[in-house]
Amino acid sequence: MLRSCVSRLRTLAVQRGLPGGAPLPAKDPWSPRVNPGAGRRERAAKPGCVRGDPRSFSSEVMHMDLSLPNPSWSEDMRLLFDQFMKKSEDGSWKHLPSYKSKFTQETEDIKIYFPDAKLMKEKLSQAQLFPRSLEEGLGFEYAMFHNCVEDRTVCIFQGGPYLQGVPGFLHGGAIATMIDATLGTCAVVAIGVAMTASLNISFKRPIPLGSVVVINSQVDKVEGRKLFLSCNIRSVDEKTVYSEATSLFVKLDPKTRLT
Repeated sequence: MLRSCVSRLRTLAVQRGLPGGAPLPAKDPWSPRVNPGAGRRERAAKPGCVRGDPRSFSSEVMHMDLSLPNPSWSEDMRLLFDQFMKKSEDGSWKHLPSYKSKFTQETEDIKIYFPDAKLMKEKLSQAQLFPRSLEEGLGFEYAMFHNCVEDRTVCIFQGGPYLQGVPGFLHGGAIATMIDATLGTCAVVAIGVAMTASLNISFKRPIPLGSVVVINSQVDKVEGRKLFLSCNIRSVDEKTVYSEATSLFVKLDPKTRLT
């Protein structure tokens, strides 16, 4: 009887796509294209649109794509998502999936930067991506798209009620989180595993809680392992600029330990 129940539960897990039950996607959406086109800057080390290991945002443990529409999304959020998915049909834009956990090949890549790789692997096995740590609709609802030719990453973002700062508006830290996440994604796609070295934000106007905004980021310059990026946050109609930012990301050196 017990074995029968266990077997039934496993079957349901597979059908519903639950962690531990559903198979991994047949093809990783972050994988480089076989015959990628050149970007606006030719880079000798750039074999395709995505460098390093593009699977850094996928998960073998928690692989449910949270960047897809859910009931908490507003009409504006869904409309923007559909527009960018339409643009992705010709290959000019690419939808970037997002998961709770990063415990994948990136874990193996990151381990070389720490003296105690075994301990780090144990810690990472329980880690979750910060912007995906809140329940659906309560915190960070977002989806990202990347344009390889223009070296641009766009994030459509809707802030939930748990991100409130001044009553009725998003907390500045929540805004900074999404700016850093968007710029970081743009950097990872461009040069591989990288970390924020500096981030300068100018908050122009407060963002109303629950509203939808568009975060536009782009690569401005590459100097060796240094990547200079900029971004802005605008309203859906692009008439209002909420924030502007510049940043410096540095590609990690496999020969250098982080601690």
